[in-house]
Amino acid sequence: MIELLRAGPLTTVQDLGREAWRDRGISRCGALDDIALAWGNLLVGNPVDDAGLEFTLGPATLRFGADCCIAVTGTDADASLDGRPLRPWWRQRVQAGQTLKLAAPRERMRSYLLVSGGIALPAALGSRSTDLKAGFGGLGGRALRDGDVLPLAAPERLPARSIGIRAPDWGASVRVLPGPEHKDFSATAREAFWAADWQLTPQSNRMGYRFAGPALKRERGAELASHGVLPGVIQVPPSGQPIVLLADAQTTGGYPKIGVVIRADLWKLGQLRLGATLRFTPCTTDEALAALRERQATLAQLRTALCMST
Repeated sequence: MIELLRAGPLTTVQDLGREAWRDRGISRCGALDDIALAWGNLLVGNPVDDAGLEFTLGPATLRFGADCCIAVTGTDADASLDGRPLRPWWRQRVQAGQTLKLAAPRERMRSYLLVSGGIALPAALGSRSTDLKAGFGGLGGRALRDGDVLPLAAPERLPARSIGIRAPDWGASVRVLPGPEHKDFSATAREAFWAADWQLTPQSNRMGYRFAGPALKRERGAELASHGVLPGVIQVPPSGQPIVLLADAQTTGGYPKIGVVIRADLWKLGQLRLGATLRFTPCTTDEALAALRERQATLAQLRTALCMST
């Protein structure tokens, strides 16, 4: 088991989310930085979609009740095991009774802890991810609290040696496809959308990120009926300030869509710090598909390399 001595401001159980329930009004949820979760799982010998812990802004302290392997991925936060520095993106053997401390990140937003065997809470609709809005999944559908205890599944075997990987490159831009209503916005608004440095506002959460910048004016087009939306969709409400939908977003919406962040870049949003700025970079469908294939190839190469190292 893992005991949360200090849970931190927003710590949840997450895996890669629920992919097949949007037609029933169920959000995907899952890790906002899914690369950090998937790669960390491979480091400790788990399937990529095993459940881990997502820490938002930290700090946190945990105690392990069994021998296991762990990996801390995601942000630039410092971590220590019984007071000794722990290398990020690195597999580490842990003994029962040892204590892990995570500091608050310096520049980014979310840290992840992956443990060999994975967190053994019951799955809900095929996922252990916490849906904070609907109140199910994870541990009672809520953020973790001081004193919570989480069960761990027994791994088939513990990897024999420590090994690390290079963290993915993070940049202050994400690639975006023009949305269905992109041409309904004025030429000035469209130019500003691509040229502005958009600042992430405090009115943001796992459902969506609200950005501040030049007001985006829609020149034409009728009012939209409620329609299906997905994580990555960039909606523009009457204020003209864009909202990027994230993993916990609702399944329908009625605001015009000026763009869509491509699947391969969504993880970057999970690490954008409140008050930081971001640029949207135009992208074609072919480029978006190529980026997704590249990401999948990198994951396959990493899986092969780590299997050969154990």
